[in-house]
Order: sequence, then structure tokens, then C-alpha cells
Amino acid sequence: MTSSFGQYSDGKTLYGDDFSSDQIEAWFRDEAEAYYRLPEERAPGVYAYHARNWRHGFRHLPCVSFDHVLSLGGAYGDELRPILNHAKKVTILEPASEFQNPMFEYVKPDASGRMPFADNSFDLVTSLGVLHHIPNVSAVVSEMARCTKPLGWQLICEPTHSMGNWDRPRRLLTPRERGIPSAILRKIVTDAGLQIVRERRCMFSLTSRLQLLLPKRSFVFNTKWITAADDYVSNLPWWSGRYHATNVFQKLRPWALFLVLRKNLKASAAC
Repeated sequence: MTSSFGQYSDGKTLYGDDFSSDQIEAWFRDEAEAYYRLPEERAPGVYAYHARNWRHGFRHLPCVSFDHVLSLGGAYGDELRPILNHAKKVTILEPASEFQNPMFEYVKPDASGRMPFADNSFDLVTSLGVLHHIPNVSAVVSEMARCTKPLGWQLICEPTHSMGNWDRPRRLLTPRERGIPSAILRKIVTDAGLQIVRERRCMFSLTSRLQLLLPKRSFVFNTKWITAADDYVSNLPWWSGRYHATNVFQKLRPWALFLVLRKNLKASAAC
């Protein structure tokens, strides 16, 4: 991989979003199975972000049934637990063949970002920590919008910091993942015709250390009181918004942005 970090560390442009088709294919090959192979526990029912997803996402959706839900990179589908009783059908767009759950339909993604679904197919689309593994984020979000029904909903949560220098190996990270600067993420979703209904910063840099207070097999972002405290701290006004931190103070910041989105009617008409 050629050196690239220095060109993009200011967060003004998104590394990978303007790649050629050959570069996208190479990235896709590197990332397709990489998350599954990280040295962490991977099993159905082991999911670490239910409280976060509920606080910032699912509880803000209308209490209605969903005819068809799409989950990008949803692995075993555990992230959808809060709405499974309200979903008639679930499709998971997942590159790693090891992730399989017989409850759901699985489809392999295409490196180009093009999705094999008709326009206006889904009532709800989720992408919870997936887009930062993808080079061509704008193309994928545009496809997500195309496939969403008029006035349908999306939940997106992504890291918005650099995640370190991606030109060299990083512990517990896949080879290509990098955060998406918050201003760029907002622009990508609005350019795709999605309205930001709610946004919240989350996952403050020190919150994970509270894991030491919890019993084994418990997770900080499955814990309601920790998630509530993290919400409060993350949205205080004085934290650094710098994409790549270069000192200790800049590292004290929320790591992610959670967006509740709705497809607007103009975008629906354009499909």
C-alpha cells in the first residue's frame, strides 16, 4: 500500500472515496473477511452495542412494522434485535461468508458499491460501524438511499476520527479501516437525499475503560447507565473535533457520530 496518511490526516477529504475501480477492488479484497478474523469473540448473540444503538437509534424510529429491513455488514444480525418483532423480512449485505444466521437472507456485496436491489425496497436500512471499512463511501450511501422507500429510515453510526495511521498495521484494527470525518459524513448523507432527523456524538475516548467495573462478558455500550453518561460527556461543547489527534487533549473526544436519517420525497422522486 502506498503512503497516503499524510495527505488525508487533516480530515478535509476522505481517503478512498475517489479511488479507481482497481483500487476499490484491492481494498475490498483486503477487508472482505478481515473483521471476522480479528482476535475477538465472534458468535451469535455476542454483541457489544445494544444500549448505544437503542439510545441513539432504534428508540427514535416510529413504532410501526417494517416490511423489509436491510443491514449492511450485519454479521449474525444481532444489531437488529430491538426491531426483529416488527420486521417481516431481513436481508443482510455481508461480505464474510463465515457470518450466517438461518433467520435471515444473506447477499454478497459488490466492490463497486452497487446493490442488487430494486429502487425503494426497504423501510429501514442500518449501517452500524460498517462504512469506515469501505473505500467508496459516497457511492455506497447513494445506493443505500436509492434502495430506501420514500420517507423510509436509516441508522448510521461511524467512527469520525482517523483511527491512527492506516499506512502501517494497527492493533485490533483491519488493514484498511479509517474513520469518516463528521463534516464529510454529514455531506455524504445529505447529498444522497437523506434528511438528518437526529445526530449525536458518542463513544467518548475514555468510556471503554469502564469495562473494568463490569462483570465478565458484559460490555460498556450494553450498559444503560454507562451509555447515558457517555452521551452526556460526548456532547459537551469543548472536545476537539480534530480528525487525527496529535496531543493528549485532542485525544479526549467522542469517537463516533450516530445519525438517524429519513429519505426525503425529492430523493424518492429522483429514483
